[in-house]
Amino acid sequence: MERKTIIVMEGDQTGQELLEEALRVLDPSVSGLDLEFRRYDLSLENRRATGNGVVHKAAAAMKKTGFGLKAATITPENPDDVGSPNAILRRVIDGTVILRTGRRMPGVNPLPGIHAPISVVRMAVDDAYGAKEWREGEGIDEVACRTEKISRKVCRGVAEFAFIQARKMRAEVFGGPKYTVSPVYEGMLKEEMDRAAEKNKDVRYNPQLIDATLALLLTTHGEAMVIPTLNRDGDLLSDMVLQMFGSIAGAESLLIQLDDDYNPRTVMAEAPHGTAPSLFGKNLANPMAMILAGAALLTFFHEEEADQVSRAIYEATFESVLEGNRTLDLGGHTSTQEFTDEVIRHVKNKLEVWSALA
Repeated sequence: MERKTIIVMEGDQTGQELLEEALRVLDPSVSGLDLEFRRYDLSLENRRATGNGVVHKAAAAMKKTGFGLKAATITPENPDDVGSPNAILRRVIDGTVILRTGRRMPGVNPLPGIHAPISVVRMAVDDAYGAKEWREGEGIDEVACRTEKISRKVCRGVAEFAFIQARKMRAEVFGGPKYTVSPVYEGMLKEEMDRAAEKNKDVRYNPQLIDATLALLLTTHGEAMVIPTLNRDGDLLSDMVLQMFGSIAGAESLLIQLDDDYNPRTVMAEAPHGTAPSLFGKNLANPMAMILAGAALLTFFHEEEADQVSRAIYEATFESVLEGNRTLDLGGHTSTQEFTDEVIRHVKNKLEVWSALA
């Protein structure tokens, strides 16, 4: 495999700690892959010091190499501060979708009836995020307003990718926006879902309103599902879906820029959770999501060797959990570094055995 360059975006608190754990697993001494890690410091301190210049540089570099691995970062509450680096990254790389997949973790009980994977394909930009906001009036008569927008281009990308993902998972495209109440705004995504369904009649399609989707998820009978959503709906829904499988730290999150054929062109992998300040410096946080983020990124190299390492990391991570190596959030006592050590041991063993069999 020819050398691949991954843009590594450093973060804050446990976000940075868990990023380092993921990089331990991807290290060439473990993975055997020819990888270059080019680092950018996206800590809150450095974003403030550079006026977010470092975020733009990281985004430009990622767009050039096609691959990024990002730690969780702090988004300050003050609207006059540097804001969210994720919003800048999504805009600069022209991100279209955010993909999060909830899946069973061996030995960890999901909600009853939850067996097969559930992917949420969420639009990465616009909607309630980045909307113009203002207030009018005073006292009890004061009102708050905002303007939101979505584009047909992004709606089409979400819909088309949802069917691509569903075919890959042998899943049903399920759910949708509240198009009955909002036929003009939210109806645009529904129109694109219907359009994609006409082109992909080999994929099962079951459109539902977002409120019905939430209710029906709790009565699922184990079907694999892919749920296309608006930005805000997907933000809420994906956190719920991941927790349904036992922990939000049990799956990776992918920001994807799509080409004209709706195939990934630039991919940024990260954990779906935040910086967990209460766990900072205690060696207790769960590194699983960041480790899986690294494994997921390898699959987009489209190289047999990278695919093999990715599978080894996925299997090693879940085998480690099955053997009882569980961090605090999964009801165990394994430390952050101990969990990664076990994953590395399993990965090395698998790759050695597979090479012998080959």
